[in-house]
Amino acid sequence: MGTMRSLRFISAEALVSHPQVARQSLDSVAYNLYPLLFKASYLLEQAEVTRAVLGRWPLEEFRLGALLGPSADHPQDLRDRACRACLEALVRGLADHVLQDRSRRRLRVADLTGIRDVQVQRCPCGRALGKWGRTRLLARTCCELQAEPLAAGRPVEVLADLFVTEGNFEAVVQALRPAGPAPLRVHCPSFRADSLSPSQLLHVLRLAGPGALRKLEVVHNVRLHAGHVQQLLAQVGFPRLASLTLPTKAFDAPPACASTPDGEDRLLASIARELSKMTQLTELSVAFSRLTGKIPTLLGPLQTPLRVLDLANCALNHADMAFLADCAHAAHLEVLDLSGHNLVSLFPSTFFRLLGQAARTLRILTLEECGIVDSHVGMLILGLSPCHRLRQLKFLGNPLSARALRRLFTALCELPELRCIEFPVPKDCYPEGAAYPQDELAMSKFDQQKYDEIAEELRAVLLRADREDIQVSTPLFGSFDPDIQETSNELGVFLLQAFKTALENFSRALRQIE
Repeated sequence: MGTMRSLRFISAEALVSHPQVARQSLDSVAYNLYPLLFKASYLLEQAEVTRAVLGRWPLEEFRLGALLGPSADHPQDLRDRACRACLEALVRGLADHVLQDRSRRRLRVADLTGIRDVQVQRCPCGRALGKWGRTRLLARTCCELQAEPLAAGRPVEVLADLFVTEGNFEAVVQALRPAGPAPLRVHCPSFRADSLSPSQLLHVLRLAGPGALRKLEVVHNVRLHAGHVQQLLAQVGFPRLASLTLPTKAFDAPPACASTPDGEDRLLASIARELSKMTQLTELSVAFSRLTGKIPTLLGPLQTPLRVLDLANCALNHADMAFLADCAHAAHLEVLDLSGHNLVSLFPSTFFRLLGQAARTLRILTLEECGIVDSHVGMLILGLSPCHRLRQLKFLGNPLSARALRRLFTALCELPELRCIEFPVPKDCYPEGAAYPQDELAMSKFDQQKYDEIAEELRAVLLRADREDIQVSTPLFGSFDPDIQETSNELGVFLLQAFKTALENFSRALRQIE
């Protein structure tokens, strides 16, 4: 497929460029041209045409991802344009559609998934509407429609990826549990939660159609312990879940059974049993949970091999690593994060056995802050050399010298699919004899000029090997996360609230002592 637009698409663009004419002539346009008119209006950001096209949509299905993706008529992919003007117009058009006379309503399914949130918006207005904003917009629209007197008729099934926090919780709950007849029925294939209490999370997930949920991300500021996780999995149940992310400390024992190790083990075994009922689960992220010695119990019962496993900063021990190296999951892993463990110095044989098992499938490997030093580089090169499918290697926060990095880069040039390397600030860039910094603030105080020189040398290594297809960088403050970006204000308020509560508890305790 070249970059050629078809004559049909060029005609659609011409029509859309005259919004008034376009709106007046929609009734006489052939049904099979509506998808082209939609994409053309989205491309040119003609929001009023987008709204009108949706309002009159003559087909039974509207699938946003497919409509914005590459097609024979227009090969450009617009799925990474989360354009605020167009998306707001789309949802308003959907509301217009269900409010019109029953005889004109054709739409049965509106699938609003498939948008990719990226750092730089390429739409003309440059203003994005992220996943949280899209969730709020859809929820508010549903609530407004619930208040309208409506002609009876079949509701439109709306598929949407929801991102729920304290800030849009009430609207989402009302949208998911309408009191009376509702023209839009929201179904959610993927659900992300942040800044909610455990009880709010349980409540909204029960309403969100857990039987059909494919992806669940509970992150950062949802304070769960192992008791909550067990309750969530056992009482709500997610039979079709393929991907599960749990927040920091999600496997800590609840206060009640902190003193009894057997109570803690029973809880973990129960969680593992619930996970084993999810026969489609292939992605599990449990970073920043203390899981020392618990990996066999947690992953042993799983029915399906995992393709994605994030065990960053889980305080793994030898038994955990030995289990991982020999388990059924190892030969299927595509994405693996073992950051925060001194793998090469503490578990060299099991770590390299695990790499060997995963070599045929592994695409993304993250080994940040793993205490990898110059003397480990030879072993690391040997361990990575069979990983021919590897596309991304991330190893920030390891105290390596420029010389060791050059040697490693020379070897990495041999991996044919490699496209991205995130490497640490070389230790040559910090004062001589000083310990390699561990926190972000100290890490960011380095000799920039020296860093630029070394980074240039490393790029030259790639260039000489004819590998300019590999991107290299040192993102000190983490990779771009659109969801965190979008809700940072709310997260800040949430953290301040938590801090304030802690202070109040502290002063109450002081008063009691007095």
